[in-house]
Amino acid sequence: MIIPGMVSATFRDRPAEEIIALCVEAGLKAVEWSENAHVMPGDPEGAGRLYERTREAGLSVAAYGSYYRLGQNEDIEDAFRASLVSAVALHAPLIRVWAGTKGSGLVSGGQRRRLAAEARKLCDMAKEQGIKVALEWHKNTLTDTNESAMEFLKETGHENLYCLWQPTVALNRKERMEGLDLLGDRLLNLHIYYWLEGVRRPFEEGMEEWRQYLEHVDMGKERFGLLEFVMGNTKEQFLEDARALHQLLDPKN
Repeated sequence: MIIPGMVSATFRDRPAEEIIALCVEAGLKAVEWSENAHVMPGDPEGAGRLYERTREAGLSVAAYGSYYRLGQNEDIEDAFRASLVSAVALHAPLIRVWAGTKGSGLVSGGQRRRLAAEARKLCDMAKEQGIKVALEWHKNTLTDTNESAMEFLKETGHENLYCLWQPTVALNRKERMEGLDLLGDRLLNLHIYYWLEGVRRPFEEGMEEWRQYLEHVDMGKERFGLLEFVMGNTKEQFLEDARALHQLLDPKN
């Protein structure tokens, strides 16, 4: 089962109250709240208030979208703890992190091992709080290819490390479906959008492609499908994309 929602960074310049209202109007059920856009690291009071507003609107918190990047912090625990305390106050089931700052072809074996050790530390810290860690599936990181992403999960070797997934432009359609198959139970949420040759398009145009992707996702497990990257960054297009998402997930809708 896929629960429809949105990534709040889709409209990072709009206030959280407007994000909540948009979700309700669109009939969505959840929000991934994005760090620095709507939730600040090290602000549990603000995160707690946002959780209450989210819950009062009948919405779930799908994730805390942090911008913590592996390999960028001298004091790993202090840096990650700032994001983690906000994720805890937000009642987020998972916290998103980024697998470094370079494509896999530019990272040496020794660097990968250091990043894996750092990832293990983050996973331990988050697990103590009952929160999962999920890597962003993205170019210019160690998840830029299926092979590198799966190898990094293996190198880290932690039961609390998972991945989010999106149809990154770094991979073609066949490679994307292969990646979904490889992830298996390491897959958590989906970031849902449609780009054609790197250009944002209405999600309705990509529904047939997304039907193919969903054939490679275990629909027996509950996860969130979160809209992102709206063409023109307009409310009107967002609402159209949400209608198409509902149709994709429930053709009887």
